[in-house]
Amino acid sequence: MNDATAAERQWTFLTNHARVLVQIARDPGIRVRDIATRCLLTERAVQRIITDLEQAGYLSHERRGRTNHYSVLAGKQLRHPADAGPTVAELLATLLRAPGDGQHHPAPAVPEPAGPRSADQVDGQQGDGLSQGRPTGMDRLDGAVSGAQ
Repeated sequence: MNDATAAERQWTFLTNHARVLVQIARDPGIRVRDIATRCLLTERAVQRIITDLEQAGYLSHERRGRTNHYSVLAGKQLRHPADAGPTVAELLATLLRAPGDGQHHPAPAVPEPAGPRSADQVDGQQGDGLSQGRPTGMDRLDGAVSGAQ
């Protein structure tokens, strides 16, 4: 391989799937168009990635009127064998941290209603869009993805 070919070859640290997942974790009600703009992808590519993530069990969605509301299944293990061990929650906790400040800067959380939680809320369809895949109130990556930006 010559130097010109190597210099022209582009690579990045994150896959497009990771970029899309991060955008959804930041804003569970985000539109495909907005994800595409932020990730520098086409809407069609984003739709394919969302389908991939849903089929693999990393993401689910619920139709609310004319929009989709996504839930990241944060307790799921990372897919590649070399990445075995960490969960999606741990990856997102790292990626949602703002550069240089060591603090997490997630999307604003939806306030939880007072009183008992409904079945929809328990399975991660309400709140910040992240579900550990278990019925507890700990849907927020140890507090890393709740609160105001």
